[in-house]
Amino acid sequence: MKSLSVRNLNVWFGEDRNRVDAVRAASFDVPSGGSFGLVGESGSGKSTILRAITGLVPTWSGEIEIDGAHVAHKRGREFYKLVQMVFQDPYASLHPRHSVDHVLSETLHLHGFQDIDTRVNNLLDDVGLGRSFRFRYPHQLSGGQRQRVAIARALAPEPEILLLDEPTSALDVSVQAEILNLLSDLRAEHKLTFVMVSHDLSVVGHMCDSVAVMRDGEIVEILSVEKMRRMEPDSAYTKHLLDVSLNYASAQA
Repeated sequence: MKSLSVRNLNVWFGEDRNRVDAVRAASFDVPSGGSFGLVGESGSGKSTILRAITGLVPTWSGEIEIDGAHVAHKRGREFYKLVQMVFQDPYASLHPRHSVDHVLSETLHLHGFQDIDTRVNNLLDDVGLGRSFRFRYPHQLSGGQRQRVAIARALAPEPEILLLDEPTSALDVSVQAEILNLLSDLRAEHKLTFVMVSHDLSVVGHMCDSVAVMRDGEIVEILSVEKMRRMEPDSAYTKHLLDVSLNYASAQA
């Protein structure tokens, strides 16, 4: 298991007068095997942090470390064997003309695995699809099934850190709990370290050990899930988010 450390992370888009600072001076630690949540309103910078960690945003400064080893701006294959990401939209993250077999086999091949046939079947079993889904195409799958394929693809290199960007928000409510329970089981089985972005505090409360609350590109507060459940934040903004979430849940009940 690997730990993740982020120190004074700044992420921006554009240059000079067109520059937009999306994340400013973000710092947090995720212990080996831990699960850390990033929450906040839309545009607060939480997904941008994940994209900076995984190398999808090149314009960043600060320090990102995995088990004390510095992560360079240019990442190689070894990084992606350790760190993988599951994206929000399973409809956009899978190529419509690539079968499930192609998606998983190609990922395994890129990471140098040999026993690809066996590994594809094992991955499908791991995410609860089974081998009958191996030669199906994305249009033949439901949203939940597509996200299971995306999770299988992320697991293919045998990573130790999984970045989860709103992994259930594009799914039907009836399917969301299934995917969250699957992720919890996979974390325990594979001893994974999670960083999860969500706008849903109840999801983070179910999945994570501690939470960073973001506002306008900055981390306002980091608190334990136990403290969040007791409604005992230090920040007035965090209290506002908790109150809004509680009122929304009561209205839906």
